[in-house]
Amino acid sequence: MAVTLKFGDKVTVADVRKLHDMEDVVFDREWFEETEDRNQDAYYMFRDLAKSNSDHETIEANHLRYDITVIPPEMLGSEYIKTVGHYHPRVPGTDISYPEIYQVLQGSATYLLQKVKNGEEDLVLDVVVIKAKKGDLVLVPPGYGHVTINASGETLEMANWVCRDFSSVYEPIKRLSGASYFLLKDGFVKNPLYKNTPAIRHLKPLDHDELGLGSTESMYELINKIEKLRFLTAPQDFTAFLTGVL
Repeated sequence: MAVTLKFGDKVTVADVRKLHDMEDVVFDREWFEETEDRNQDAYYMFRDLAKSNSDHETIEANHLRYDITVIPPEMLGSEYIKTVGHYHPRVPGTDISYPEIYQVLQGSATYLLQKVKNGEEDLVLDVVVIKAKKGDLVLVPPGYGHVTINASGETLEMANWVCRDFSSVYEPIKRLSGASYFLLKDGFVKNPLYKNTPAIRHLKPLDHDELGLGSTESMYELINKIEKLRFLTAPQDFTAFLTGVL
């Protein structure tokens, strides 16, 4: 049965991540091997949303995409449920990768961001964790891969703005069986497949005024001042802002 979301005047069918899609990144291998129904839903992604046709035309013309992801409060054995995790490719003609910005709409999220050495994806240079609640903004700057974890007892619903002109890169995190840390009930544990993993830096969410938003305002409203999102499509022009985020 299809899972749908009504957003504005449109109904969108979810792109569903199944448990079998998580096979490469699950910490609790024993639990996974004993699970018979690997076709069960893990989480839901609603891509390329807009409240109206005119909004979508504006979003598309600015090479952006607005998505919503819904992650139920489940456990992957001893590990809290999470997204698969991915990196972003570089902007053509530059050495800067695309950023992304998230906002928690319901529930709470734990965002794990990691930076690895160029050409050595198992050598970790930095790990940041940002805990976010409803309304909070989290910016993933260039150079960082990221995983979102729902370590709460309620459904997490989050939105993101991102450039629509690229595809996310999942292979490095899958090849290393997940991100550099796993979040279990007892806390974070290191993934032994990474080398020289530093301690986690815990940071706060982004201030709303960095994007010209009110403290309780939805970031979808940036559709009305779309130039505020140009850092997502041309990060090379916003290096001072983006390097100061973390």
